[in-house]
Amino acid sequence: MAWRRAASVGDVIADKGLQVEIDGKKLAVFRVGDQVYALEGICPHADAYLSEGFIDGDKVECPLHQAQFHIPSGKCLGPPADRDLVTFPAKIEGSDVLVDLG
Repeated sequence: MAWRRAASVGDVIADKGLQVEIDGKKLAVFRVGDQVYALEGICPHADAYLSEGFIDGDKVECPLHQAQFHIPSGKCLGPPADRDLVTFPAKIEGSDVLVDLG
C-alpha cells in the first residue's frame, strides 16, 4: 500500500467535505462518525466538486444536480449520475488523514 498524507485530522470536519489533490487525483475526503473516507472528488454526472455537496449522515448530494452517493461505499443512490464513485482506503494516523491511492 502507498499511503499518502491527504490532510490534517482537524481539517476533516463532520458534515463538511474537504477537497484535496494527490498526484493529480482530485479527491473528496469526508468524516462520518470516527471514520474518514476518500472518494473520487468530481461528480461523474457533471463537473462539480462533491466536497461542496450537501451531507446528510453517510450520504453526499452533488451541489449541481442532486445526484446522491453513499460516502462509505461510493455507491450511486440516485440520478442523474449513473455510476458509483471510485473509493480509496483512508485512515487516521496520529494527526494526519492518510489515503492509499493504490
